[in-house]
Amino acid sequence: MSIRVIVADDQEIARTGLRMILDAQPGIEVVAEAADGRRAVELARRLRPEVCLFDIRMPHLDGIEATRALAGPGVDDPLAVVVITTFDLDEYVYAALQAGARGFLLKDAGPALLSQAVRAAADGEALIAPSVTARLLETFAGTRPSAPPPQPIEPLTSREEEILVTVARGRTNNEIADELHISLSTVKSHIASLMTKLGVRNRVEIAMWAYETKRVRS
Repeated sequence: MSIRVIVADDQEIARTGLRMILDAQPGIEVVAEAADGRRAVELARRLRPEVCLFDIRMPHLDGIEATRALAGPGVDDPLAVVVITTFDLDEYVYAALQAGARGFLLKDAGPALLSQAVRAAADGEALIAPSVTARLLETFAGTRPSAPPPQPIEPLTSREEEILVTVARGRTNNEIADELHISLSTVKSHIASLMTKLGVRNRVEIAMWAYETKRVRS
């Protein structure tokens, strides 16, 4: 079964390029395009794609607000959103992650990384561009309001601490299993426990918490 994707970007040439790249990948199909955030949200709510690929800067409703509308804290059945943006928009990307985006890529990401991000999002994982993960999250964790990050409802185990760091570094479940020599089901169980203990909704928020608590440094 194909992973259905909606692409939203205000530049037609960008939308066309993304569609051509994704449609050329086996098991991925672009089912709709939007030139603005408002239209993207309408299409996403109607079509319920597996993944939404949104640019940050769009008219009527920007990518951050569109992400919040589809994946924010108040959304009962959130969709998977991946933000694709340029290198100099770090603060907007961070805001998008807070709004519920499952990951982000730079616009110069190649076809392999783009398709990997879409597949990861569809599988409930997250792919954050490795070249900016540490700098982005650590920089903005250091400039957050002075209130301390929330503490876990229960202390993390040593294994959970290990997995926390690997998630923050952008590893997939399979990569974590290989790196720590544990089964895939064990990885998934630990990640579910982390989300419960930290009171977060997804892997991106796990990563953000790891940087805010300085468990990971660039």
